Amino acid sequence: MGNKADILTMIFNADPVVQLVLVILLLMSVLCWTIIVLKARMFKKASSSNEEFDIFFSEAVNMAQVESRARRMKNSPMAQVFLSAYADYQDLQSDVKMDNVKLNRRAWIDVLTRSIEKAIKIEIQDLETAVPLLATTGNSAPFIGLFGTVWGIMSSFQNIGLQGSASLATVAPGISEALVATAAGLAAAIPAVIAFNMFMSGVASMEKELEAFGAELINIVERELVRRQSPHRDNTMLPGERL
Repeated sequence: MGNKADILTMIFNADPVVQLVLVILLLMSVLCWTIIVLKARMFKKASSSNEEFDIFFSEAVNMAQVESRARRMKNSPMAQVFLSAYADYQDLQSDVKMDNVKLNRRAWIDVLTRSIEKAIKIEIQDLETAVPLLATTGNSAPFIGLFGTVWGIMSSFQNIGLQGSASLATVAPGISEALVATAAGLAAAIPAVIAFNMFMSGVASMEKELEAFGAELINIVERELVRRQSPHRDNTMLPGERL
């Protein structure tokens, strides 16, 4: 308790600029921990929901059944990628029927590929939201703390000049107050850097998982289109409703 009281006393007796630096670092730390907690929950929900959706997807009888399930899984990036691709597929299918035109297999696959790529980018951007703030804190907090330390030491030397004494008793309190700013900067930066690296690793892993799912979805659709292709149509088709 005595050490805590001494630290608080140093903070309250510190130079106003050093106190301002400490307040800024405290706000940055609170913001970072808020992001860390919220993002950790978000990644956990996304991972568990993806696993649940992937199991259902592999066991589903048809895509309409998967769509019904996916609409109830808002936390699953994989489900949202599927919904985007399936919606674009249905829209294209409706347009083809309405205009009574035929598209070759590659045209269908290109549409789905672009849809999946776009959906993956949207989901990844959502996961990355606010994460760069952790990197900003990790890069800037030590320097902000160092600024407070340098300012505090400058004030201490000014006091030495005014008092005409360079004894340890004269110098130590001011330097101690100044070093608190450096410690605060590191305390804010270290968790932010660790969390940033963990989240970005999670984002990269999630992106690969979604890309693999997208490739699997494309393969399923392409096999279905090939199955429906009539030998006398010369690589053209009009997909039905069951997909």
